[in-house]
Amino acid sequence: METPTCPECGDKIIGRSDKKFCSDACRNAYNNKQNKDISNLMRTVNNHLRKNYRILSEHNPDGKSKITRSKLETLGFDFDYITQIVTYKNGSQYYFVYDKGYKFLEQEWILIVNKH
Repeated sequence: METPTCPECGDKIIGRSDKKFCSDACRNAYNNKQNKDISNLMRTVNNHLRKNYRILSEHNPDGKSKITRSKLETLGFDFDYITQIVTYKNGSQYYFVYDKGYKFLEQEWILIVNKH
């Protein structure tokens, strides 16, 4: 039977018969390479969501407030990144970033709310 080799560095693997890598360092390096693209995408999306959440939180200290769309955009808010859309019985549609939400009002005003 041929001795298995490490898929990361090519060294022979010594130890258990089901061992796939020669060391933890090789296992980590191999998995990091495999997940690089997915990790970068997820990191980018999470950074946008975190920034949006922070902006909504900072500008809604009392649980309900108004702000203009242009002010949110100036602060770096990105309307493309939300976690859910909720449509209530009265037809109102709110966009949420976790438990912080907003609703478009007349002109360019936006109502910021907290989900209870």
